[in-house]
Amino acid sequence: MQVYRGIGHRALSGSGHALTIGNFDGVHRGHQAMLALLVNEARHRGVPACVLTFEPHPRDFFARRTGRPEIAPARIATLRDKLAEIARCGVDRVVVMRFDERLAAMPPQGFVDEVLVRGLGARYVLVGDDFTFGARRAGSYATLDAAGSAAGFDVARMMSYEVHGLRVSSSAVREALAAGDMAQAETLLGRPYAISGRTLHGRKLGRELGFPTLNVRFGHPRPAASGIFAVRVHGLATTALPGVASLGVRPTVEDGGRVLLEAHCLHWPDGLGAEGGYGRLVRVELLHKLHDERKYPSLEALREAIAADTEAARSWLAARATAAGD
Repeated sequence: MQVYRGIGHRALSGSGHALTIGNFDGVHRGHQAMLALLVNEARHRGVPACVLTFEPHPRDFFARRTGRPEIAPARIATLRDKLAEIARCGVDRVVVMRFDERLAAMPPQGFVDEVLVRGLGARYVLVGDDFTFGARRAGSYATLDAAGSAAGFDVARMMSYEVHGLRVSSSAVREALAAGDMAQAETLLGRPYAISGRTLHGRKLGRELGFPTLNVRFGHPRPAASGIFAVRVHGLATTALPGVASLGVRPTVEDGGRVLLEAHCLHWPDGLGAEGGYGRLVRVELLHKLHDERKYPSLEALREAIAADTEAARSWLAARATAAGD
């Protein structure tokens, strides 16, 4: 899959696209159904399937502009994970467009002319049933449909996707993650909730406490999930490794620190050695939430808590394996 930053590329305007537009945070089952339809239409028309998405999230932008960052939605996925899931759906191209003052002020017809027609050569545009666009969200599906008729591209709308009567949405995924309901999040996503990234060197505090960790940054200040989890770690061995992980700001050792995922593997592969996990691309599946982050009065109290969390994760993962017949 090809990834473009912005629309100023000759390849984008020259080939024509079957296109969909959205934030796609989490790439949940509703998104997956939409992308499957998009890819099918693209193959039928003989053009690339393209996703137009935005960074930062428009609601992040408006929250910062009004001085109220707390009203922005929590982030389900990093950009890396969003792009990886879109690629898994068979999409050919993704355009990541910077959402800034100019784009926020662009009227609906300007967006159609500049972005969809001249920038991307749209031949088919698929949107969701609640789609709006343009300055002050003045453009609707009817606006887009009329503009498509005038400009020569087809417009289609996909209605809501439901699972067991529940509308699948990024908001529903965020609610499940905030509640620590990882089973519900997995149902909505169609896969276990996971975070991936390159492992980084940290302060080595976990090693000093007897529980060495793999550290992965989460590039957003407000992750949709936080706390202590039983996990599986992919990317270190031929099979996933069981573990326990913390996702958050580490209140015992930092004050207002950056968001970090720290995973401790219960079984370390013999061939890796003490330093062999650094710099690797790993994917950590958060399977079960044990509890929220806690601030402990001392490093010794933190060590005891990590030991208890490790045993709790080990017990939960063992029970899960027994139930699954592994």
